[in-house]
Amino acid sequence: MSRRGETIELAVLGLLHEGPLHGYEIRRRLNLMLGWGLGRVLSYGSLYPALKKMSRGGLISEDDSVPTLVTGRPRIVYRVTDDGRAAFARLMSEAGPSAWEDDDFGIRFTFFASAPTEIRLRVLEGRRTRLEERLARVRADLERSPRKADRYASEFHRHRIESVEREVRWLSDLITAERERHMGREGGGRAAGRPVHHPEQTPERQPEHQGHTGHALPGA
Repeated sequence: MSRRGETIELAVLGLLHEGPLHGYEIRRRLNLMLGWGLGRVLSYGSLYPALKKMSRGGLISEDDSVPTLVTGRPRIVYRVTDDGRAAFARLMSEAGPSAWEDDDFGIRFTFFASAPTEIRLRVLEGRRTRLEERLARVRADLERSPRKADRYASEFHRHRIESVEREVRWLSDLITAERERHMGREGGGRAAGRPVHHPEQTPERQPEHQGHTGHALPGA
């Protein structure tokens, strides 16, 4: 499967993990999620073959018994299967280099709530490393350039560098927040596991020369 196909599969499983959807709504949400609405629209020609393949593989099921509100004709609604949920969990547990790339990272970040803290941190740190490498390459290319860039080329390079720098700062903030939450949960768990110490309760001391009735003894 191509990298783009794997990205679409992960996104579809994540969306259907939240509830059943028909094809139009899946496409609309995918385009919003991936930013493909800005000149990179995901076509039905790419989506429906992917849905058919996932259905044949048992990852999703098709239900054509749901009528549309406008025409009353049935519309196919897609649902994730148990195998699809297992596949989604497996995909979300991956934190290697492919998870750091632009589209794949965006999908994973959207569904980060489904991943454990350790995986989230590894993906965030990997993404930051990948962007820092990208920054270093761009700066090195500019230094090796044989001619001085004109005004517009310079402005474009500056925009590229500043955009990546902003994302690196954003990732660093996210990593710090994830670590603090993780340490807070661990600390809270340890505190919750400690036995609560209560000071010993000592009975009140009876005044001297008093009996069990509380009255003073003779001769007091």
